[in-house]
Amino acid sequence: MTYRYPNGKIYTPEKKEMAAAKKSNPIYSNRGMTLEEDLNETNQYYLNRGIAVIHKKPTPVQIVNVDYPRRSAAVIKEAYFKQSSTTDYNGIYKGRYLDFEAKETKNTSSFPLQNFHGHQINHMKQILDQDGICFVILSAFSGIFLMPAPYLIEYWERKEGGGRKSIKRSEVEEHSVRIPLGYQPRIDYIKVLESLYF
Repeated sequence: MTYRYPNGKIYTPEKKEMAAAKKSNPIYSNRGMTLEEDLNETNQYYLNRGIAVIHKKPTPVQIVNVDYPRRSAAVIKEAYFKQSSTTDYNGIYKGRYLDFEAKETKNTSSFPLQNFHGHQINHMKQILDQDGICFVILSAFSGIFLMPAPYLIEYWERKEGGGRKSIKRSEVEEHSVRIPLGYQPRIDYIKVLESLYF
C-alpha cells in the first residue's frame, strides 16, 4: 500500500520503522499458514502457469434462515449441508483426472482414521475404478506426505475389519512420498505425481 502526504509526495518509511513493522506482523513470511491455504496457493500457482487446473470443491449448503438488517448486509442465520462431502480437491493434469483429500493431525505417533469418513473412502474407490488418480495429502509428523488412495483404502478396510484405528507413523513414511515445502509452489505435489504416475 502507498501512503502520500497531503501535498502528494509519497511517504517512504525509514529502515527502523520497516524492521519494526516486519517484527510485529505475525503474517510476515507466511507463518501460521494452514494446509488448506498452502494447497490453495499451490493450485493457484499451477493454474497461473498452465500446469494444472485443480480447485477446492465447494460444500453444497442449503440456506434456511437469512436475517436482512439492511439491504446490503444479509446474514445467514441457519444453514445445513445438503449432502455428505466427498473429497476436498479435484481437477486435471496432463489429461488425467485428479481427486484428493487433505488432512492434518498433531498426533506424533500415528494418523487417526477417524479423520476420514466411509463415503469419502467409497468416493475414492469410484475414482480409482474410473482410472482417475486419487490420493491424500497428510500434514503429520512435522512434514507433508502424499499417500496414494489404495494404501489409505487398505488401512481403512483393516480398521473396518476390527484392526487398528490409525495409520502408524512408519506406515505413513513407508507408503507415502514426503513433499518438501518450497516457496513457489509451496507444496509441489505435482512433482510427486510425476514420479508416481507419469
